[in-house]
Amino acid sequence: MKLVRWVLGCIILFFNFVFTPRSKKRDPQEQTKLDQQTAQFKLYQFKACPFCVKVRRSIKREGLKIETRDAKNDEQYRQELLEQGGKVKVPCLRIEQDGQVKWLYESNDIIAYLNKVAA
Repeated sequence: MKLVRWVLGCIILFFNFVFTPRSKKRDPQEQTKLDQQTAQFKLYQFKACPFCVKVRRSIKREGLKIETRDAKNDEQYRQELLEQGGKVKVPCLRIEQDGQVKWLYESNDIIAYLNKVAA
């Protein structure tokens, strides 16, 4: 089963590389404002997870700058996700605004939230 997942993961990453979406072009001031708004967002993910790829493609398409954290290969990020987020499930977006931290799971929910932020 690990071999099947590995092969599928490689295929997903290959096609993601080949068909990388283009970022939206915005006015520099608007982009700076958006960058400041998303500066404290962190995406906990596994590199070859198809749902994580879906979220990363949406981030790229919207032209957002969000730090990604590999919860599969970095034990520190895995522990943060477990202890602070409550479970090791990816993708997970850590949203920190006004001193409040919110953990958002589910790729469709994350994409909908980011689309609302970028609108």
